[in-house]
Amino acid sequence: LCTAAGISHASMAKLGKNENVTTDVLVKICTALQCDIGDIMELFEIFIRAILSLFILFIITKIIGKKQVSELCLFDYVIGISIGNFAAEMTVNTEINYMNGVVAILVFGVLAYLINFLTMKSIVLRRFFVGTPTMLIQNGHIVMKNLKKVKFDINDLLEECRNNGYFDLSEIEFGIMEANGKLSVLSKANLKPLTPKDMKIKVSSSTLCGNVIIDGKIMKNNLKNMNKDIEWLMKELKIRGIDISNVLLATLDNSEKLCFYLKDDEIYPLEVLE
Repeated sequence: LCTAAGISHASMAKLGKNENVTTDVLVKICTALQCDIGDIMELFEIFIRAILSLFILFIITKIIGKKQVSELCLFDYVIGISIGNFAAEMTVNTEINYMNGVVAILVFGVLAYLINFLTMKSIVLRRFFVGTPTMLIQNGHIVMKNLKKVKFDINDLLEECRNNGYFDLSEIEFGIMEANGKLSVLSKANLKPLTPKDMKIKVSSSTLCGNVIIDGKIMKNNLKNMNKDIEWLMKELKIRGIDISNVLLATLDNSEKLCFYLKDDEIYPLEVLE
């Protein structure tokens, strides 16, 4: 490229180090590559726009909340699609004013935030924007009227039941489509699994496990919240002969049960899912 463009190796080295070069050097490179310098500048502009768009989308999503990236209702879905479309358009279309796209994203983001805030305060608005659950199976019987209402056919219903682990409709007492489109299922009482309460067995309360080591790094705050210190943890590692740099994950519960998951555990996956 240096020979074809007629530039020195020093100039090429500057480009490799992201150092400034003269416009004449860029023109020669473009000529050698049979492209226009405007094309390179346009690609650079798209690169900058993409970075800014990604940053703006991240900020707007943080403002709207985790609901936008979890299970969406219809309104959240429309907002998400619209904002994504604006971001894509303002990134690749260099002929439009970038600030116009930014304003559009901000307007939709603020609107989504306000609607989410209002739906938390008003049950009427919540019903309008978020929707309400719809009964699809009631007392073991399929409610055809509501199936048509949610635009579901029998195959869609069977698929959702299978996704919930029910391959036999006769095992289901109630099936409710939530506002986010997911199907919640309640099995018949005589088919529910036994629990310790049913058998009158006393069990200790469940507790959360704290992640005390992640990727070989000690999570000091988590360890402190579990009423342990680094000295205790290092002692446990020494007793078990484990190098902390080889620990992928270590968990600790309130009963002081300490579990280690190592990086070099040789577990060969079974190839049975093809």
